[in-house]
Amino acid sequence: MTFTEASMDALRQSGDELADAVVATLFERGEVGKFNTLMRYVSTAGAPLPDGLPDVAREYLHTTGVPPSWVDWGEMEKARLFFLDNNVHISTALSFASMPACYVVPHVARLLSATHGLDYPSKRMAETGQFTVHLMRPDAFEAGGRFLPAAQKVRLLHASIRHHLQREDRWDTAALGTPICQEDMIGGQMFFSLLVLDSLHRLGIHMSVEGAEAYFYAWRVVGAILGVDQDAVPKTLEEAREFLDLYMVRHMGPSEEGARLTRQLIDLYEEVVPGTFFDPVVSALIRHLIGDTCADWLRVPRTTWDSVVKLVPGLLGVLETIEDRSPLGAWALDRLGHLTTVFELSSLTRGRVMHYAIPEQLKKDFGVAGGVPRTQRWAPPAPTVAPR
Repeated sequence: MTFTEASMDALRQSGDELADAVVATLFERGEVGKFNTLMRYVSTAGAPLPDGLPDVAREYLHTTGVPPSWVDWGEMEKARLFFLDNNVHISTALSFASMPACYVVPHVARLLSATHGLDYPSKRMAETGQFTVHLMRPDAFEAGGRFLPAAQKVRLLHASIRHHLQREDRWDTAALGTPICQEDMIGGQMFFSLLVLDSLHRLGIHMSVEGAEAYFYAWRVVGAILGVDQDAVPKTLEEAREFLDLYMVRHMGPSEEGARLTRQLIDLYEEVVPGTFFDPVVSALIRHLIGDTCADWLRVPRTTWDSVVKLVPGLLGVLETIEDRSPLGAWALDRLGHLTTVFELSSLTRGRVMHYAIPEQLKKDFGVAGGVPRTQRWAPPAPTVAPR
């Protein structure tokens, strides 16, 4: 698959027809209460549908309540094991690379501002992390699982944002394209898949080719469930590199909204880190993972820790050696990873019990025997678009 300016322009005009139809029907009928009921109705897959829903909403829930028929469950299991083996590293990449990458796209940062997402950064970060945890449960797609209902609600939320921004004339569609369009949804999928793998590579994490490809595949499945056009989405890591390079060259740049979002992200994680001595690590990690140009656009402070953070790959290499050679060391590092994840989500929610919760399967077993072997170390695909 080849991506061009023309094909990307077409994607900018498309939303999510299925979810958009539900939202349009409910809001045009004045049935805001039923929309709220729809957003609240279940927390697990397979629950009975609420009464009084219009046919279009019931059809939406029925259609989106099952995973795509083409899913390779063997690949999904490999992805789950990859996640368990790298959960802390993946959380780091999501927080300090994927989210800032969203902010360096001005129209995405503007959309987050327009929907008041700036006011609740801790909730947004906690839900992002929890969404990934739900995905990696062994029973994520079975009756009783929480991932599919979470995805159904995300699609409806995106559709409601599109509906309100356009109806209230708060979005320049001619200049910016459809809000949360197909191009941006695919771009987000790349941020949470390929960019995470890029960041793990930058941190010196040893990933097998098999593990990296399985993780990317899992996010392809996520994209399909979230309404991404499967005829337009990259199918391989090489295609993903081509799309992401072109997307960023088309859209990345500085913005006031992006800088403010980044400042809130930094403040949030400086509160999570105990004390103040290590606060500069947050800015240094962001700068290390997204590069100086993007960090400068987002006004990420330069600190004395910028050079220290570059030693992280070496430290992680030592820890991986301990993990490979010592069963006790592997157990200790797995427990540390588990505690770090629990601490981060607890801190982001100020200790409150959220609708999202760490699954019992992941609480018990972060050290999975028979995971994806560390052979044929993965390296990122080469850049495909020269910077302008």
